[in-house]
Order: sequence, then C-alpha cells, then structure tokens
Amino acid sequence: MARRPLGAVGVAIAGVAITAGAALAWGSLIERRLFTLRRVSVPVLAPGATPITVLHLSDLHMAPWQRDKQEWVRALADLKPDLIVDTGDNLGHEHGVDGIEYAFERFRGIPGVYVSGSNDYFGPQPKNPLKYFTGPSTHPRRSPTLDIQRLHSFFDDLGWLELNNAAGAVTVKGTHLEFFGVDDPHRHFDKLELLAGAIDELRENDPAEGLPTVTIGVAHAPYQRVLDSFVTHGAEVIFAGHTHGGQVCVPGFGALVTNCDIPRRQVKGLSVWTHALRSAYLNVSAGLGTSVYAPIRFACRPEATLLTLTPSM
Repeated sequence: MARRPLGAVGVAIAGVAITAGAALAWGSLIERRLFTLRRVSVPVLAPGATPITVLHLSDLHMAPWQRDKQEWVRALADLKPDLIVDTGDNLGHEHGVDGIEYAFERFRGIPGVYVSGSNDYFGPQPKNPLKYFTGPSTHPRRSPTLDIQRLHSFFDDLGWLELNNAAGAVTVKGTHLEFFGVDDPHRHFDKLELLAGAIDELRENDPAEGLPTVTIGVAHAPYQRVLDSFVTHGAEVIFAGHTHGGQVCVPGFGALVTNCDIPRRQVKGLSVWTHALRSAYLNVSAGLGTSVYAPIRFACRPEATLLTLTPSM
C-alpha cells in the first residue's frame, strides 16, 4: 500500500517534534555544561577606594561524578578574587561534598562568606516540572538528609564566615565589608527578626574604626520579604541564587518561572531592588548546576559571577 503524503498539519507536528527534540538534546547534553563567567561592576565604594573583586558562586548542586564542573570551578581561583560569596545549594547528591571540597580547595586563603540553601540540607527527589508553573516548589516530607555539617566544617576551615541568620565583617583593601544574611528562605528557615540584633552586636564588637563601610546582604532564595528586610536594614548590595535563572527560558522572552516571588525580569543578573524609598544593587546568580533529576538548561547557561565593587561617582 502506498504511503499517504503528510498534510500541512502533519508537517507542522513533525517540525515541532524535531525542534523539541533538538532543544532537549542541546539543553541536556551541551548547554548545561557551557559554564560561563559573567562580569559586572557595582559602584558602591567610597570615592578613591581600591576596587574589590567578588566571586559569586551559587547552586552548584554538586554530584561526585561532575568532574567538568569541579575543574571549571577550581580554575576560577586563577582570577585571584578578593572575596568569595557562596549563596547555597552546593550539594546535589549524598556524596556531593567530595566534589565541593575538591573544587573549592584552591580558594583556601581567600576570605569568604556563605549561607545555606535547602539542597545543602536535603537531597533532590524527582518532581513534576509542570508544578513549577503553579508557584514555588513544595518540599517532600521524606527527603534524604545530606552532610551539611561536613560542608559547613569545610567552609569554616577555609576561613569563611557563616551568615545563616547572622552577621559578620571582613576588611578588604581598606574597606570594611559588613555582612548579614539568613538561612534558606525557601524552607522558611530565615529569621528576619534576628537581623537587627545581629547587626547591632556586630557593630559593637567589630567596629569599622574609621574605615569606609559597605553593607551587604546574603540569602539563598530572593523572596521579596527578605529583599525588603535587607534594604530596610541598610544593605547596599544583595547576593542571592536559587532561581537557576529560570533554567529553561524562551529566547526573546526570558524565564518562564522563578521558583519564588521575585519578578521574572530580575530572575538573574544585576538589577536594583527598591523598597520604602531605599534601594540596593541585587545580583541573582543563575547558578552552576541543576537537580540530577532535571539535568537540562535552555537559553540559560550555568554561571558564576565576578563582581567588581568600584568607587561611586
């Protein structure tokens, strides 16, 4: 029997299927490994101050077999940043801390700060991706626990400051960098009511002593309640991750989802967050990884960010 030629509808369906298959192959096999360094400048230092380079890392979701990602992160040490800011979700597997220790060891001697994301506490589980269109992801009751104590011990051994519902300070190149942060807002581990006391205690026990000061807020997930609170408490720069930049985006449109309540236009990159007549620069990292159960990125390359803090005009 002779085959009937495809009609216009059949040709269109076949074209869509081929395009979708090609996009899936690109996103799962190629783009998710196209690690990218984004460079931006943030004019917040005092006039005449020496610029400070900050390496922002987030959402590695590390699994032990991801050697290409580990080697790429190790190579970032060649940039010789003045400071590391890690905004959480470092782990993506029960043995992911092995890969983090290997990747981050070359940062030893560089000051840093960190907060935790939910995937530093709990391992990934399969999820229906369509549920992200109904709002931020929910949390399974029985998620496998990860070795966050070992992760924090390693960061502490590097000399980094933990900012989970806490404050701390580092002096870099003659500028006093004052930090405060919260534990993972996505799991509601953030305790915003503790920030005022933590900041007051920091300023009493670690005063700037006449040095110019920049105040920085750090969180894993950029929920509006957190960003508003940070701005209220005087943050001039805010670092966050969590969103994966949308992870699967539409060229010319952008992210389809944010997995929190931040506006889509601010799902990744540098922007300004305004609240109650105050504002702060906000850098949301698109992150370097994905869940092992959703290993795909499209029109949203994995990234780290090198921010240069420069004198304001």
